Amino acid sequence: MIEVSGLTRRYGKLPALAGVSFRVESGEIAGLLGPNGAGKSTVMKILTGSLAASGGRAVIAGRDLAREALAARRAVGFMPEQIALPDDQSVLSTLEFVADLKGVPRAGRAAQLEILLEQTGLQDVRHRLSSRLSHGFRKRLGLAQALVGDPAVLVLDEPTSGLDPNQIVGIRELIRGFRGRRTVLMSSHILSEVAALCERVIILDHGRVVAERSGEGLAAADPLAAGLAARTVVLSWDGDRDRVAAALASVAGVDDVVITDNGAEVSIAGNAVEIRPRLVESVLRAGGLLQNIHDKGPSLEDLFMRLTGAGDREPVAPAADDAMRTDDGRDRAP
Repeated sequence: MIEVSGLTRRYGKLPALAGVSFRVESGEIAGLLGPNGAGKSTVMKILTGSLAASGGRAVIAGRDLAREALAARRAVGFMPEQIALPDDQSVLSTLEFVADLKGVPRAGRAAQLEILLEQTGLQDVRHRLSSRLSHGFRKRLGLAQALVGDPAVLVLDEPTSGLDPNQIVGIRELIRGFRGRRTVLMSSHILSEVAALCERVIILDHGRVVAERSGEGLAAADPLAAGLAARTVVLSWDGDRDRVAAALASVAGVDDVVITDNGAEVSIAGNAVEIRPRLVESVLRAGGLLQNIHDKGPSLEDLFMRLTGAGDREPVAPAADDAMRTDDGRDRAP
């Protein structure tokens, strides 16, 4: 369980968070959304113990971060967006090193790491140096290190950023498997990404919570929901055109498949969040190599623009998350 109440954080006179409150129940996967500079990174740094709050309260798995910092940090596994890995260590030795840092008992450690390698699809590269891993495998290793020690809470920062469509499907399935077993807070600036995985959505803008509801409730709250009930998904791929098109047509919820010069336009009716991953899987099963997938028409991004009023307001100065970073991406000292 994650409970945040009245959380504030200031960098000098710049407010990064202004009274943020939300709760993520045990076993729930929740999404933390917002544009760049909304305060997502600041929230995650506070929850993982790498940054102190200026005010408010944060509780991780029943442990108050201010009063029981060590116990709270032991209960959480963190996957940062930019994953720093030792280039001279193999996948397995990296996980062993993380296990040492987390104080995982020697008894049963090997069995636990073996399970993690299998869960994250790293068995075949266990002896490969981190420096020789593809971006997709580096993401998987970042998730595996977050899982070392069997934490009750996972905090995932942009877990699919920079991945190709095939890799995104794999990471999504891994995260989806945590539902009911771990508490997950997943940050993203892409609404459709979070909607594909999360039961509930928390939207930040300029350091404040501007909406908190289910993915379905987010759509239903806006007239654009009519465009989400039946929409067109555009796909392109390398592979047999007719075979893949037939596979797409067989997916439950697909009304029509129109072949185009670059791929196909698929008309769907129903829950787009559920149907879209099935489309990707059908392309892969038919032997296609997915190149691109995107929605045609109104999307959850349009809903986000309405909720935050981003399309109507004048440009503002960068929020504290961005203002306090140096040119190389490091945080400035407060």
